[in-house]
Amino acid sequence: MARLNRLLRDAWALAVPYWRSEDRWAARALLLVVVVLNLGIVYLNVLLNQWNNAFYNALQDKNYAVFLHQLVRFSWLAVLYIIVAVYQLYLNQMLQIRWRRWLTDRYLQAWLAGGAYYRMQVAAAKTDNPDQRIAEDLNLFVSGTFGLAIGGLRAAVTLVSFVVILWGLSGTVVIPLGRASFAVPGYMVWTALVYAIVGTWVTSRIGRPLVQLNFEQQRYEADFRFGLVRFRENAESVALYHGESAELRGFQARFGAVVRNFWEIMRRQKRLTWFTAGYAQAAVIFPIVVAAPRYFRGAIHLGGLIQTATAFGQVQDSLSFIVSSYTDIATWRSVIERLVGFERDLAQVRSEPAGGGIAHLEDDAARLALEKLDLELPDGRQLIGGVNLSLARGDTVLLGGRSGTGKSTLIRAVAGIWPFGRGAVRLPRGARILVLPQKPYLPIGTLRDVVGFPGEADDATLREALAAVELPELAGRLDEADHWALRLSPGEQQRIAFARALVQKPDWLFLDEATSALDEATEARLYRLLRERFPDVALFSVGHRGTLRPFHARELVVRSDGKGPARIVDVTAGGAEKVG
Repeated sequence: MARLNRLLRDAWALAVPYWRSEDRWAARALLLVVVVLNLGIVYLNVLLNQWNNAFYNALQDKNYAVFLHQLVRFSWLAVLYIIVAVYQLYLNQMLQIRWRRWLTDRYLQAWLAGGAYYRMQVAAAKTDNPDQRIAEDLNLFVSGTFGLAIGGLRAAVTLVSFVVILWGLSGTVVIPLGRASFAVPGYMVWTALVYAIVGTWVTSRIGRPLVQLNFEQQRYEADFRFGLVRFRENAESVALYHGESAELRGFQARFGAVVRNFWEIMRRQKRLTWFTAGYAQAAVIFPIVVAAPRYFRGAIHLGGLIQTATAFGQVQDSLSFIVSSYTDIATWRSVIERLVGFERDLAQVRSEPAGGGIAHLEDDAARLALEKLDLELPDGRQLIGGVNLSLARGDTVLLGGRSGTGKSTLIRAVAGIWPFGRGAVRLPRGARILVLPQKPYLPIGTLRDVVGFPGEADDATLREALAAVELPELAGRLDEADHWALRLSPGEQQRIAFARALVQKPDWLFLDEATSALDEATEARLYRLLRERFPDVALFSVGHRGTLRPFHARELVVRSDGKGPARIVDVTAGGAEKVG
């Protein structure tokens, strides 16, 4: 019961926001219609159950007139049933897609807002494959919730409706007990109840491990799918390394986990199906066997026997809802656990400031300043300590040092996406900051979207920017949609990033090895272009090439003695002054 209460509480917490959202009135109206149609199906089943009595009695009595009349009655009942079933399914699916659309938009906004997606990744949150949670688990949650809720409602209404019928058809059975005896009214109802309780208990015992197995299966499937996508996006690098064998081993290992877990699911479902299939088959003949003595005594006719068996089947199906839906319930429960975990991790990163212990402040000063900035790794190890740095408009600074000493992390902290550390980053109010990373992000879409990312610009501006960074051949392809990260070389991608800088006109521009894939001549032309176009922009570059020095008035180096956090020193003109 504790597990059931927790499951229902979690499901309610996931579901209720939609039913209180701006779409609530349309959703509630659709839900009401779907419920009414489901009640209509139950009512038609009651009429069909009554029809069984009249139809089979007509067969037993060889009454041809009544037989024809019942055929006509069945025809219009069947037509009504088909109409109600079709629109019940259609409107149910309409409500599902509306709910899924709203949930997907909500989760996407929560995942993207405030850089939560990035902070979840660098913090090594427990949520694996968040893309799969949004794309697949939300769909499974919506369809599972509707399937179980509507199915449970129909089972409950069916139970109430047919218990009354079955009670009246059952009569009273007298059970001798020694010299005494006692009468059991509605004995078929009690028989169905005992039959369903036993079936539910055995099903729960056999199928309980399916919850965790389904949870793991979703994770393994997502890991395998992600590996395939990542391989496709890095196909050229793998081909250059001739790394097909290594990738194949990786794919086989990830798919091996999928197969092993699926075998466990198969074995568990085989045991469950042995019981549920036998349970369902026994339910076909069981009510006829139990009711047969009354038929052979002449207490009921053939129509009454068939009606009793049909009513028993409806009652037993309703009481056995958990048995017949156990696999769906197990999948639904695992989906809820995954979504609850996702929401918990999202709430955790949202509860922390975007910069963690690093304060990001805005003031009216004309400088960007780092004050007593300490950077740490996610495991708490110190990376860079005691940084005090001021960057005014028009300043040009080059930061060097050994790889892995935290240069890129410093830029992430300035950009407000690195949550580990202490100190403050002071920004001029309304400052426009742009970071050009070593590997630019190129979204899938038109070239217009790629160059203008993340904003928009008119075509003339985009074409001029492409021509300025020596990509004039792309200027006429703005409407062409493609996976540009696979289509363009690394050098072309870096020139696209410079074109974005020309379009966005930042006040502070940070370049994190943004020319590493370019030849020195092109690198020099692009830096000169920036200085000519934006003489007042503050330029902060991270790089290892000596060719970058002529374009920067100040040179800093990250140095570490291996005994504590690294320090940044100013080595301009051969000096060695600590920046702190």
